[in-house]
Amino acid sequence: MAGTHTELLGAVDIGAGWLAIGLLGLLRPRGMAWVARILFPLGSLLGIALATAGILALSHGVETLILPFGLPELPFHLRLDALAAVFLILLGATAAGVSIFAAGYFRPGEGTAPGLLGLQYHVFLASMLFVVLADDALAFMMAWESMALSSYFLVTSQHRLPEIRKAGYLYLLVAHLGAAAIVLSFGVLQGGSWQFTFEAMRAAQLSPVSASVVFFLSLFGFGAKAGIVPLHVWLPEAHPAAPSPVSALMSGVMLEIAVYGLLRMNLDLLHGQVWWWGLVTLGLGLLTALYGVLFAAVQTDMKRLLAYSSIENIGIIFVGLGLTLIFRAFHLPAFAALALAATLYHCLNHAFAKSLLFLGTGSVLHATGERNLGRLGGLIHRMPWVAWLALVGTLAIAGIPPFNGFVSEWLLLQSFLFTPSIPHEFINMLLPLGAAGLTLAAALAAYLMVKFYGIIFLGQPREAKLAQAHDCGWLERIGLLWLAAGCVLLGIFPAQVLALISHATLELLHATTAPPLWHGLLFAPVSPERAAYSPALFLFGIAALVCLAMFIVRIAYHGRIRRAHPWGCGGFALTPRMQDTSEGFGQPIRQIFEPFFSMRRELPSPFDAAPHYRVQIEDRLWRWLYVPVVSMVQRIARATGAIQRGRISSYLLYSFVTLLVLLIWVL
Repeated sequence: MAGTHTELLGAVDIGAGWLAIGLLGLLRPRGMAWVARILFPLGSLLGIALATAGILALSHGVETLILPFGLPELPFHLRLDALAAVFLILLGATAAGVSIFAAGYFRPGEGTAPGLLGLQYHVFLASMLFVVLADDALAFMMAWESMALSSYFLVTSQHRLPEIRKAGYLYLLVAHLGAAAIVLSFGVLQGGSWQFTFEAMRAAQLSPVSASVVFFLSLFGFGAKAGIVPLHVWLPEAHPAAPSPVSALMSGVMLEIAVYGLLRMNLDLLHGQVWWWGLVTLGLGLLTALYGVLFAAVQTDMKRLLAYSSIENIGIIFVGLGLTLIFRAFHLPAFAALALAATLYHCLNHAFAKSLLFLGTGSVLHATGERNLGRLGGLIHRMPWVAWLALVGTLAIAGIPPFNGFVSEWLLLQSFLFTPSIPHEFINMLLPLGAAGLTLAAALAAYLMVKFYGIIFLGQPREAKLAQAHDCGWLERIGLLWLAAGCVLLGIFPAQVLALISHATLELLHATTAPPLWHGLLFAPVSPERAAYSPALFLFGIAALVCLAMFIVRIAYHGRIRRAHPWGCGGFALTPRMQDTSEGFGQPIRQIFEPFFSMRRELPSPFDAAPHYRVQIEDRLWRWLYVPVVSMVQRIARATGAIQRGRISSYLLYSFVTLLVLLIWVL
């Protein structure tokens, strides 16, 4: 083992601990109390330990380890470096909050037996851990496929429902297509040798054509798992189908693990520096971000809304990666380091904020039995814990300071300001459009989060049964508090976070953002003359305004307030029907960006006693790309079936003709 520290051994032990916890669930497969009250909290503690090991590993150099597992003469190689450490922190910290929430979330009789569910859940965590640690193609692909299979079983935990099974099959199909592309990329990268280790791949000398083939294969393979457009179709189906803690892990961690794979391939293993690789990645990222946020804005299912929002955030991450590749190709390492730091920062931010929101929707679903936004409302009065903590995640994912989402998006926009330094006229012409597209996506994301939070938690309940809604339990509150605290701390202490991330940028690009990052109370990633931001001043200003408002309302005007019914536009009483609906929020987006959507409307007749209006939004890419492929596969299957429905004499004839053709070919 290289290095004198043992964080790698500790991470391996944590992965083995997760596997052991999963197997312990089989001792009492029907024991919900055993799994929920014992095993999930233990898994949460291991998550905290993993995040701690990742933080310690950032400053301890590279560690390697060879495990006596795998195929003959092909043992598993593991490696812990700064890039892996960042994603161990992401995985461990997020898993800690999700696992403790899951301890109070799962109920008996919901799909898969508790013990088996605990096994699948902890195998999922362990497989993501070993994806990050893998240092050869064999170990990587085994961990990658374990991650795909365990998450598939988690998605289909309610397997008795046909729509759940359909979502699971679609996810598994796209996952295996992506895995095939990743295997091919490793095959090209190793250059025909039998050396499967990443160390050998780092030393490989590829032609520009071979390097571009590796780039496109890895972009397809990892992009399919990350959910970039047009490979995104599985994500809005699988995430709503899965239990909410699983949706949180898939969106907050698994998508980022796919980003890790692409970073590992393009910034570590693949040494080619071709500028248009970055332009392709950036373009796909912008398309994905805009596509995701537009479709999220017109959703009426709260989990599908968050799933499309995840697509938007993955697009932002790909924009940062593309900008990093462009700066790197033109030998601008300091600017590339800033773009990469923004990318990694946004990965951390998305993990905490989106996991928090998925868990919040899980609590709402348990308390109300509803996912349809049109049947919710006013839950801040019935579920104050969930409402206030979900507000933190909403503000964070919307990019509102001083929360974490603002910092990474601000850093990425700062990176765009350095693009005039690139000595290429064509790129200088296009990249301002990229900055404008990113700004548009961020603005629409803020609009989207107003819809999400306002429809669910504010106003009056739209259904009478919402009066019976209850707040989440104490274990769920701990999980939500943990993730909300992460959103706040990542936003208030950006310099400390960037100092940790700088170990990864130094390792991959041999450059970091310019220290010192603090200039008095100002956070300046480049220089205080160019751009600065003070999260402390923002936080102080917001707190001062809140205190001032409370003073005015509670003290200055106490006893002098006249209470009366507000004006109801001529009505006698305000009712939930007077509130803006989910469809109402999405209507401007549908009208402005109508070419993006395929819409089917059901219009009522003027003579209907109970008129009903319905708009169904469909993905055009599904009809344009996937429906023709499905039809072609079905035609091939029918033709193959016709060949199979024959007599034994026909099969013997086919075999004879095949052998004859092969003999003629050989001769």
